[in-house]
Amino acid sequence: MNSAHPRAVNKTRLRVRYAETDQMGVVYHSNHFIWFEVGRVELLRQLGFSYRDMESQDNRFIAVAEAKCRYRSPARYDEEVLVRTQLLNVRESVVHFGYELRRATDGTLLAEGETTHIVTDADMKIAALPDKYLKVFRAAVGKQDGKTS
Repeated sequence: MNSAHPRAVNKTRLRVRYAETDQMGVVYHSNHFIWFEVGRVELLRQLGFSYRDMESQDNRFIAVAEAKCRYRSPARYDEEVLVRTQLLNVRESVVHFGYELRRATDGTLLAEGETTHIVTDADMKIAALPDKYLKVFRAAVGKQDGKTS
């Protein structure tokens, strides 16, 4: 794992599928949370590890405790959407992500949101992140040893 990721941000591009839209041709609101997850998983991969490995090798899960989304403009079938994901804050047992969804063609802000995750073990008991993840996450939010750099 590489811990030199100051203010790490991931940008993922996706195309709106027909199945993600409602009768009016607009992306159904719950799909935004799925796109947040896509961005979150890609950010972890960019930081040097996979969420799957975190679960299988280290018995750590990041369960969603809170999710927010503010819808700004509709996304429509076949448009490309840029999902911008970053870590906002991290503590031993809490991870907080931020998201922006923008239309790729003109940069229009489609939605913005946040998710807060509690770190647990497989029995859903609160657990601390192993040091190898905590160091990378802290570097990604510009913190060293828990202090803002």
